[in-house]
Amino acid sequence: MNFSDTLIIAVDFDGTIVEDAYPRIGKPILFAFETLKKLQSEGHRLILWTYRSGHRLDEAVKFCEDNDIHFYAVNSSFPEEEYSNEVSRKINADLFIDDRNIGGFYGWGEIYQLLTNSTPPIPEKKKGLFSFFK
Repeated sequence: MNFSDTLIIAVDFDGTIVEDAYPRIGKPILFAFETLKKLQSEGHRLILWTYRSGHRLDEAVKFCEDNDIHFYAVNSSFPEEEYSNEVSRKINADLFIDDRNIGGFYGWGEIYQLLTNSTPPIPEKKKGLFSFFK
C-alpha cells in the first residue's frame, strides 16, 4: 500500500487517543491529537471506531472536537450509514489504530513515522512564568 495516498483510518478511543479510564475519559496520550490533526491536514479520513455508545460516545466525540479533531464518521463506514442487522458491522477502513493490536500500541510518534516516513509533529512549549529565567 502506498501511504502517500489518502487513507481511511479507523481509530480507537480508550487506550489509543486517551489513556484507558473507561467509563471516564482519560488523559490524552502523548502526540495523539497532534498526529491526528496532521493526518487530517494531509487529507486522510479519520473514523472513530470505539466500544463506546450513547452518552459515553457523545462525550468522547465532544472531547475530540474540543481538541480540534472532527471525525469523518463515528462507529460507521460513512456519515450517512444507519445501523441495521442487514449491514455488516465491520467498517470499511484502510488501517485500524488500536491499543489492542497484536504487539500492542506503538505510540503516536512511531505511527506517524510509519505512515509518513517523517518526524512526528512536536507541539510548541507554552511560555510560562519560569521561561524567563532560562
